[in-house]
Amino acid sequence: MGEQTQRSSLFAEPISRDILADISQPVTNEHQHLTQTHDYKAGWSFYLVLAGVVTTLGSSLPVGFHIGVVNTPADLIQQFCYENLRERFNIDLNEAWMNIVWSSIVSIFIVGGCTGSILGSVLADKLGRKNATIMTSILSLAGALMFVLCRTANSIEMLILGRLLVGLSAGLTTSIVPMYLTELAPPSLTGAMGVVCPMGVNVGVLVGQVMGLQDLLGKPNDWPYLLSVYALLVIICLPVLFILPESPKYLYVVKKNETESLRELSRVRGVSPSLLTEELDVLREEVRSNNDTDRYSMWAAIKDHRLLLPLLLVCTSQAGQQTSGINAVFYYSQTIFKQAGLSPQDAQFATIGCGAINVSTAVIMVYLLPRTGRRPLLLGSMFGATIILTLLAAAMKFIDAVSWMPYAAMVAVLSYVLVYGFGLGPIPYFIASEIFEVAPRGAGMAWGSLANWGGNFLVAMCFPTMRDYIGAYSFLVFSAVTAALTVFHKLYFPETRGKTPTQVTELCSIGLRSRPLAVTNRNV
Repeated sequence: MGEQTQRSSLFAEPISRDILADISQPVTNEHQHLTQTHDYKAGWSFYLVLAGVVTTLGSSLPVGFHIGVVNTPADLIQQFCYENLRERFNIDLNEAWMNIVWSSIVSIFIVGGCTGSILGSVLADKLGRKNATIMTSILSLAGALMFVLCRTANSIEMLILGRLLVGLSAGLTTSIVPMYLTELAPPSLTGAMGVVCPMGVNVGVLVGQVMGLQDLLGKPNDWPYLLSVYALLVIICLPVLFILPESPKYLYVVKKNETESLRELSRVRGVSPSLLTEELDVLREEVRSNNDTDRYSMWAAIKDHRLLLPLLLVCTSQAGQQTSGINAVFYYSQTIFKQAGLSPQDAQFATIGCGAINVSTAVIMVYLLPRTGRRPLLLGSMFGATIILTLLAAAMKFIDAVSWMPYAAMVAVLSYVLVYGFGLGPIPYFIASEIFEVAPRGAGMAWGSLANWGGNFLVAMCFPTMRDYIGAYSFLVFSAVTAALTVFHKLYFPETRGKTPTQVTELCSIGLRSRPLAVTNRNV
């Protein structure tokens, strides 16, 4: 107990001049000018941009790629599985059993994602944010190796193992990478860096759809290379991950290494440590409010009553991102486009166009989020999605009854993708990093990621049955879920822009009795 008190008092004191002198580099004239005039403001720097680019291409993009790529070669992969089981085990599967095998191959990716989300909290705190990100890339490359070799080895087991490995990598990525990037960013840029991970996922979905075109890797013999082509980006980006800075917040609050934290903070900002006193004060505030930082496992986070509402906000937004029916909309998109008169190939291009809209909105959000509050964007996106899903259900119900109804359905699909991309798509990925302080952040991000993958699994399991039994009314179910999500977040979701995680945690500290919106409005 005495040791804990002594360590806490150390972090509460201003950093010593000896430490500053030990790690400071010669200060340029520009930095001297900034020091004298006290007008330094943290912004984009070389390492911050590099971290965003490398994690987008090498970590986040493969997550979306695995989501978007598997539908195109589905028939070819099923044929491989059928022939493999017949040759090796003399099993002649009927259509029903083949559907079960295929569902297992598809869903094992989601199982891996859920598992990776749970492990993300532990690895992020044990290995560090950067090293845990490196591990996701290694798992991703191992999965690619399984995909390349499975047909040559005539092994369906290698195919399933590959899907499990890339699922683990994806779950770790969605749990760790947004946290790493937002901890590297200054407060004014946490929104912009937070949206980088979902932007990478959106780009990956689009790349997976494009690479599956017949003129690229959509030919019958190319499916192992189609599943594994993302590895080229991972191989390029992996060496760069080793030279990126570790999260200064992780080093300071979790590892309690003040010297190394300041060194990495100076490196990622690209300025002398003497200019970083304001950011160090914020870190000291978090240390003072969380002296018992070692206790925040996922289970401990649930038991902390102060974290009840933050956990509910993060988990419902992450799960709601999936239960809003985005994957179901993409599933129906090609059918809708064909009924609107497009040829099969043009319908495929139109579906790719939906992915392009998703990417475009993510790029716009990088510019928009630092200038706009999270609350209006998220609530507007949820409300818009609720209305459009209702209209889509009506359009799908009467798509054969009225000549212009297929076009109405097509407009609804495009509108939904657009509205989704301006809030419900990107914000849930990073909002935990703005709601949770550094100590419980790993657990909060892990619960949010687990909720996201759990929602994905729920929709994957339930949607085929819903589609068979209630058809177009499936979208009314998604609309109802999204409407409930809108009401809950309208009551409890605080504006996080311009506030520290400590301030947000305090707003939400008494669970469902909290009234964070009332306090937020008084502060505006």
